[in-house]
Amino acid sequence: MTTEQNNTQAVTSSPLGGNEGGLDVVRVGILGAAGYTGGELLRLLLGHPRAEIVFANSESNAGNPVADVHEGLYGDTELRFTGAMPFDDVDVLFFCFGHGKSRRFLQEHHVPDDVRIIDLAQDFRLAAEGNDFVYGLPELNRARIASARRVANPGCFATCIQLGLLPAARMGLLAEDVSVNAITGSTGAGQKPGATTHFSWRAANMSIYKPFAHQHVPEIRQSLEQEQGAPVGRIDFIPYRGPFARGIFATEVVRTEKPVEEIVEGYKDFYRDEPFTHYADNPIDMKQAVNTNKCLVHCEKHGDRLLITSVIDNLLKGAVGQAVQNMNIMFGLKEDEGLRLKASAF
Repeated sequence: MTTEQNNTQAVTSSPLGGNEGGLDVVRVGILGAAGYTGGELLRLLLGHPRAEIVFANSESNAGNPVADVHEGLYGDTELRFTGAMPFDDVDVLFFCFGHGKSRRFLQEHHVPDDVRIIDLAQDFRLAAEGNDFVYGLPELNRARIASARRVANPGCFATCIQLGLLPAARMGLLAEDVSVNAITGSTGAGQKPGATTHFSWRAANMSIYKPFAHQHVPEIRQSLEQEQGAPVGRIDFIPYRGPFARGIFATEVVRTEKPVEEIVEGYKDFYRDEPFTHYADNPIDMKQAVNTNKCLVHCEKHGDRLLITSVIDNLLKGAVGQAVQNMNIMFGLKEDEGLRLKASAF
């Protein structure tokens, strides 16, 4: 919802304190609001019963109606982009910048300590000295996210692949090399036009890029080793560009002698209480997850090879859906608030 719409229903008070009576709404500021992630974030928050969009910042579009850029929002809001950044008026900031800009922004601007930050870029995803951002994969770090002031939202490929492999890591199955293939839609490349996002090139076409060297591999390894409690083998990841707009379909192959029945039970147990990640007994397809914050996972054995399939929407569970999920956790809201979305099955 926007500042034109008020919702006065009480919510659970923030676990970080500072508002003893609880929050009626979470006041939101969005930086970099004109891109794909900004548009999807606006779409979700306009329908979120506990969120109030205080400002949507875009220097290049300041003063323009949001719906003139994000045309799917016609009739949903009269909000305009602004060049202002009134940090004191918000409870949380979403950084929808390109990679590298978040770090520079924090060096150049002072954000009050009581304003929480959710960064959708890759700047703070890897643990390092002086990095106080919590890695925002709820299925791995929910308790830490709940008490965090700053969260680094995971990458889209990283989310899909990690959720396919984390239960295997808990079972200690990743000591040897893991083969990963994953295909993503064109929105994963962002809104700025490029040779490999042009419709006439992308349609009815496929290609690979950054084989064995994708930037998400380090964060995948970081999470898997955290869960396994020991080093994991090499992650041989080959990413594909797909001839569709949104979604990720990933396969992960692990060698193991463990019976498939034990593996499936381990996966079901890992995700039993998760609101968005689910083990599917039957083979899955990408459209079951597109337009939702879900991740679906399926396993099958072929001799000593375990084939894991995982699917997500790259803009939702792979980006802003997960960011809103993290916001809900940080402010003590119901985790699925504003995220009850139906898959685009047809």
